[in-house]
Amino acid sequence: MIARIVLIAGLLAAGLGMAACENTVRGFGQDTQKAGQGIQQSVPPERQTQPQPMQ
Repeated sequence: MIARIVLIAGLLAAGLGMAACENTVRGFGQDTQKAGQGIQQSVPPERQTQPQPMQ
């Protein structure tokens, strides 16, 4: 009985931890994207270049 309660509590904690981790990773990705957009907007249009394809 106690083992079952411990197992359920462990699974619940793991599920909540995974949900929090996903939100953290998603938030970090959005912050990185916003930072990249800010950098692109700070460069004058005449200085912007397109990435060259790798050979």
